[in-house]
Amino acid sequence: MDTNPGDTPSRRFADLHRPGLPFVLPTTWDYALGALLAAEGFPAVGTTSLGLAAVAGYADGDAVGVDGTVELARRLCGLAALVSVDIADGFSEVPERVADLVERLAAYGVVGVNIEDGRNGGALADVGRQCALIGAVKARTPDVFVNARVDTHWLQDRPGPLAETLERATAYAGSGADGIFVPGLVDAGVVEAVVGAVSAPLNVLFQPGGRTVRRLGELGVARVSLGSLLYRSAVRAAFDTACAADESGREEGRGGSGAVRAVGAVGGGPVPGYSDIAALLPGVPSAGAATGAGAGAATGAATGAATGSGKH
Repeated sequence: MDTNPGDTPSRRFADLHRPGLPFVLPTTWDYALGALLAAEGFPAVGTTSLGLAAVAGYADGDAVGVDGTVELARRLCGLAALVSVDIADGFSEVPERVADLVERLAAYGVVGVNIEDGRNGGALADVGRQCALIGAVKARTPDVFVNARVDTHWLQDRPGPLAETLERATAYAGSGADGIFVPGLVDAGVVEAVVGAVSAPLNVLFQPGGRTVRRLGELGVARVSLGSLLYRSAVRAAFDTACAADESGREEGRGGSGAVRAVGAVGGGPVPGYSDIAALLPGVPSAGAATGAGAGAATGAATGAATGSGKH
């Protein structure tokens, strides 16, 4: 039987990124959801670093999450779907160590990784250092699709200048990034500007109640990520189900305590935002003080329920 040597999982994943015809990348924090998504025909699944962190009880992006991330990725790679992994900021500032991690993931069959330039406290990584990190990963694992995340519209109270976004996106693409991810983009003109200025395909975050995937495609987007939305939606549904089963809890008006401020009123409430979930985790004193992507989740750029690919 004839085979096409170019038809590899990595190639198929790269080919999903078609400007104007975006695909949706759902994300999972466990095997069961990943298996369901694969069985229902999603061509690729990603992981959510927030979901993984919350399940284990540590702050999103904490280096202790490396092993859990790798183990979930290993199991997901046995499914009939391509697997992309959110590795936050790489869990290290040392390019060689980040390259080691991606090489380890690639050995299991991972075809893509998401690497962000956001840092704790709302800071952004130095452009040169981030380029070195991306370059090290691509040099070690050239077939892995590196989706470089630009957090200029995510971590700050107000989006940074478009020029800064374009500078970072262009530099990352020039260092080997295969795709550019700018969460928090909401203005159609800015989306089109990024698409027009950067050679790599653009990934944006899905915003419930915002533009449809079809409309994003009309703007030139190639990939639409769900970020931590599925996990946060699951938390909402689980809380409502627990309260519905607990009659005494309903009578007591459960849902008003500070511990569940993030989830709010019982039954039909909004999906909690990234910073709401982050505030429930160790090491994050409050939603307003959440570090990393959580800081951006409270901003106007990340409207409502979508706030939060955050760190996927």
